[in-house]
This record gives sequence, structure tokens and C-alpha cells, in this order.
Amino acid sequence: MPATDSIHVRRALLSVSDKTKLLGFARSLHDLGVQLVSTGGTFRELQGAGLPAIEVSSVTEFPEIMDGRVKTLHPQIHGGILGRRNQDQDVMAKYGIDGIDLVCVNLYPFRETIMNPNKTYEDAIENIDIGGPAMVRSAAKNHQFVGIVTSPLQYEPVISELKAGGLSFATRKQLAKAAFQHTAEYDGAIANYLGRDAEATQYPEKLFVHFERNSVLRYGENPHQTAAFYRDPDVQGSCVGSSLQLTGKALSFNNIADMDAALECVRQFDAPACVIVKHANPCGVAVECSTLDAYGKAFETDPTSAFGGVIAFNRPLDAKTTSRILERQFVEVMIAPGVEQGVVEIFKKKPSVRLLTVRALDQTWVQADYRRVQGGLLIQDTDTGSRIESELACVTEIKPTTGQMADLLFAWKVAKFVKSNAIIYAKNSQTIGIGAGQMSRVYSARIAAIKAQDANLNVAGSVMASDAFFPFRDGIDAAADSGIVAVIQPGGSIRDDEVIAAANEHGIAMVFTEMRHFRH
Repeated sequence: MPATDSIHVRRALLSVSDKTKLLGFARSLHDLGVQLVSTGGTFRELQGAGLPAIEVSSVTEFPEIMDGRVKTLHPQIHGGILGRRNQDQDVMAKYGIDGIDLVCVNLYPFRETIMNPNKTYEDAIENIDIGGPAMVRSAAKNHQFVGIVTSPLQYEPVISELKAGGLSFATRKQLAKAAFQHTAEYDGAIANYLGRDAEATQYPEKLFVHFERNSVLRYGENPHQTAAFYRDPDVQGSCVGSSLQLTGKALSFNNIADMDAALECVRQFDAPACVIVKHANPCGVAVECSTLDAYGKAFETDPTSAFGGVIAFNRPLDAKTTSRILERQFVEVMIAPGVEQGVVEIFKKKPSVRLLTVRALDQTWVQADYRRVQGGLLIQDTDTGSRIESELACVTEIKPTTGQMADLLFAWKVAKFVKSNAIIYAKNSQTIGIGAGQMSRVYSARIAAIKAQDANLNVAGSVMASDAFFPFRDGIDAAADSGIVAVIQPGGSIRDDEVIAAANEHGIAMVFTEMRHFRH
């Protein structure tokens, strides 16, 4: 039989854990004259729906044993799947093996089980499928003669093709590819789980990652680079990977990176907040009593950089705020946990602007931080570190006022999302100036002051946050020259005494966090 020929399905084996749309698929096969062979719960499901099916134990003439652990690992099953119709006919006839032309199998829910916080180790082990992967791999290997179906999403196109005359080789090859991907993902999840458990670490000796392509992008960071966006199928929290685009043109590589930075920053705040990001750095952040007011203050920080930026909110986006933004500036993307009535209609008047929504933001949502380097992969915990007032140590003669302390904590949250070296000037829960990505912390401080000056914002009375310690007093001297009244920084420099003395000389309050927020 040439590989390019279509096959007519005479006999099908159905054994699925996920029974979504199973009965419709089985009924369509039955209507096409296909004999149905089935196992355990799938057999009972078909039988209960009045569909004629042959139980696997009748084919093998051996009962399911060990609570269903052993049922399909038998020559009558695997011979029927693996038999090559153009050279194994005599062997199949000799041992009474009837060919199986279509296999429909999906596996025990191992990944779903280990994501359940109440699962036990025993639960996980019992949900490692053995017979299922064996049948999937057998059918996929023999796709010249057999079709393999591993997802309810494949049911409709398979039935349509069978009704049209047979299952083509091109389709069988595509189904086989999907089947091997399915078992690879499954085995990878098991290997990762057992690796972490055996080594008592979240970093196993071998790591298997699993992402699914969401879209091929027009280009990467630059037009001469190709790019694609992959999503984590196990994502459970509210994040860019689980976002939904409602309007606008296709997202770019840089849009997605900036959306992630903006969304992760804005989720840090309890009150209504707005974050504007440009080139992966927040250029304006504010907390206010409404999204409109928060946006207004965030925009004021750096109107120039806000042009063409990405804007994120931690509250549903309303029509009034939307109209104000689109009237005031050019924006690439807006993302929020939902939209209120009338917002989508406003965006339709700006067809190039992208609007995305996510589920309600959860401040505890975290994933491991993966960073690709040439020839390797860096993995670390996501930086979820934070500080409350009682965890700060005041090291100066002057203590921050209540208002200054609130601004220090606000600025400290922002600092975590600004590229190092990071300096943030803030006042009244609004960023006044941001200095990012400089090789010298002093230059970051100067840039923050320049940004504030360009935006006609008064730095005097502001607080300053630094993502890492000041190695010399010059950073504090520069802050004093700008009118900074309080500083939050990690501390830990061998010259802390010198830095503290500088703060005391200038009458600046300073608190140590004993926590660093480098972001590269």
C-alpha cells in the first residue's frame, strides 16, 4: 500500500480519559460502519449511550487486571495497531490478529493531578499512564496504515475526511506528529515531577519545557529578525500568556515584552493603579482613587516617553479613561483585567491600537523566570520580594513621616520593575522621575532629575528608591541637590556608614530594606 493512499477505517479502538465529545465521535464512526473496540470507562460510556462496542477483554480473551493497570498490553491489540498491511498479513492471519485502523486515545490526567495542591505522591504515580502512551506511539509509528487521534479537537476533521472517502496520508502524518508531541509533553511532565521530588529541589538535573505556539509574529525586536510567541499551556494565573486580545492589529515582539513588564508592575498595587511602559521600563506609575486619575498622574511623569507606550491597569478599563487616553496620546497597547461597557466600541475607532484583557490580577501569581543565553538557559525564582513598614530599618537621625513612608514603599515596588541601575523619585504615590539602565547609579539619579524637570514636576519633597545599595555617598549628594527628603535602599555596602553620614548631613531620612531588586 503506497504511503500516499487514503485508508478506509474498518475497526477503531477508543480508550480516552477525557471524554469530551466522545459520544458524538463514536456515533459518527458507528454510522460509517466502523466496528468499535473499547476499554473500561470508555466502554461503559459507549454502552450506556446504546452504541455497540466490543470490550478489549473480549478481544484479548484476558480480563483487565490490577485495577485496570493491565488491559491493552497484548499482541491482539498491539499487533492490530502495528501490523504492516503490506507485509505482516500472514503473521496476523496465523495468530488471528484483526487490524485496528484508527486509535483514539488520550492519557490519564497526570499534569492536572500534580497541579492540584491537595494531591499526594501516590495520586501522581497512579496517574502515570502506561498502556495509553504505548498505543499512541504504536499507532503513530505505523501511521502509514493507522490513524491516531489524541484530542477531541481532532474529532470533527477526522470524521469529515472519513465521510469524504478516507483518511489521507497527509492527515495521518500530521496526527502522528501531534501524537508524538503529546507523549513527549506527557513524559516530560513526569520526568520533571519525579526529578524535583527525588532531588528535593525545584531545579531537576534535566529539565523538559513545554510551550505551544500562539502566533508567528511579523518580526522580532528588529525587522530583520523572525519571531513567534509561545504560551505555557499550564498557565493558571492572570498574565500576558493568558491574555485575550479584543481589538487592534497583531501584536509585535516588543509589544508582548512591554505588556509583560507593565502588567507585572501594576499587579503590585492594591488601589487603582496605572503603569506606562516604554522599551521594557516603566516611564510613569501612579496610584489614585480612579483609573482616570491614576493614568493622568502616570502620564505626567514622562509625557514624551509615554508616546507609543504600553499602558496597564489593575482595574477594569472604563470608557472615560479610554477616551481620555486616545485623545491625549498615541498608544500601542492597553491591557486591563476586563473592560466596562462601551470601551470596545471606542477602540474600534482606532483600529491599530491593541486592547487586551486578563482575569482579575492576583498579587501572588508567580512563575519561574526563564532567560535564554547562547548555549544555555538561566532559571530563577521570580522576584516576589517585598517589604512592609515594620520590616524596614531606619538608619538616619531623621525618620520618615507617615506620608514619606507610604511614598517610599510605593517607590520600592516600582524599583523592582526598572532596569538596573534603577532610581525612582516619587511623591504622593506618583513617580516624579525614573532613571533606568545606567552603568552608574549616580547617572540614573541625574537622569531621574532631568526627566522630572522636562515634565515640569517639582522634585523637592520627593522620596527616592534605589534597587541596590549606594557604593559611595555621591548618590545621596545628588539626591540632596534635587530636593529628595527620604531614601529607601537595600544597604549592605562597605561604605554604608559614609552613605548614612551623607544622609544625616543633608537632613534626609533613610531606610534599609536588606533586599535588592536587580533587573537585567
